[in-house]
Amino acid sequence: MISEKMYELGSRRSSIRELFEYGKEAAKRVGAENVYDFSLGNPSTPPPAEMTEAAIHILANEEPCAVHGYTSAQGAPETRRAISESMKKRFGAEINADRIYMTCGAAASLCIAFRAIVSSPKDEILAIAPFFPEYKIFAEGAGASFRAVPPDTESFGINFDALEPMITPDTCILIINSPNNPSGAVLSRETLSRLSVLLRAKSREYGHAIYIVADEPYREITYGAEVPYIPDIYPDTVICYSYSKSLSLPGERIGYIALPDCISSGDRLYAAVCGAGRSLGYVCAPALMQKIIARCADMTSDIDAYRKNRDLLYSSLIAFGYECVKPEGAFYLFVKAPGGDSRAFSEKAKTQNLLLVPGDDFGCPGYVRISYCVSQDMIKRSLNTFRELI
Repeated sequence: MISEKMYELGSRRSSIRELFEYGKEAAKRVGAENVYDFSLGNPSTPPPAEMTEAAIHILANEEPCAVHGYTSAQGAPETRRAISESMKKRFGAEINADRIYMTCGAAASLCIAFRAIVSSPKDEILAIAPFFPEYKIFAEGAGASFRAVPPDTESFGINFDALEPMITPDTCILIINSPNNPSGAVLSRETLSRLSVLLRAKSREYGHAIYIVADEPYREITYGAEVPYIPDIYPDTVICYSYSKSLSLPGERIGYIALPDCISSGDRLYAAVCGAGRSLGYVCAPALMQKIIARCADMTSDIDAYRKNRDLLYSSLIAFGYECVKPEGAFYLFVKAPGGDSRAFSEKAKTQNLLLVPGDDFGCPGYVRISYCVSQDMIKRSLNTFRELI
């Protein structure tokens, strides 16, 4: 017997991965310099030099069995302390190190958090469109149903008129992703305060906490906008974090879940997080990476390189006649597809080896996502193709 559900997931890639794989094959046929691959959010700036230095020092000076051996299931105490201290220093956050759980990146963090909170097949997880497509898979994998809140396409903030009636007694989680993938929007303190009022009222009405699960891999990648520390505004917030973007480490799979001291039922929820990690097999995140993070928790890669890419690509596309909300964070443009059909436009662009992800999978048809975490030279070479397609 084979699971039909898992077969379906495994035999059909996401549109992002389909385009990425197509780009690799196209590069073999026509040369990599003639393929303009904006499909994948793969950081294009190297990790900080201090990370390399930390890795070399650890490997050269620490006892190998300790470097490569198991840590505690929830992560090395010194790493969790370093993260707790870093968050307190940067955000004034009150998060005990014993409420931090090390993971293999944000995807693992989300799967664990969902599994820890979902308690009934009736439970619902909401996400605000546009959203990362895998949220639906992770939510359903935790045994919940997934519902998408229609987008506010004026700003890609929160469509409160659509959100409020969608919150029901079965709602257990609202996913917040700010800065947002795919739009680059950053939710303001005012917006989050309005959301807090709504969720507090609904939690009182229904007699149970509605948790925000804050998916924050782009937290440090901003261009002047404030990214509020959400637990200060809404205490029942679970933080899911990854170093894939901020430290340019997507292949190393390292991140964490953090439960702030103010969260409801914190001790019980943390035990459930540990149980979910055990159930899913997500225990003992990579030991060497934990040691490196303990030394580099405050660092980022070169964020200014993304700002320069954003400014070049955004200003060029607007000049050509494309429509787009200027992103305040992350490294994506979410552009209205000329003609209104995002899949048709993506296919048209693909014939010119320009790879853009249709917005349908993000819950927002009629747009395409452009990942500008690429070399600026590739952006410059692609501009004539963008101009010809409008």
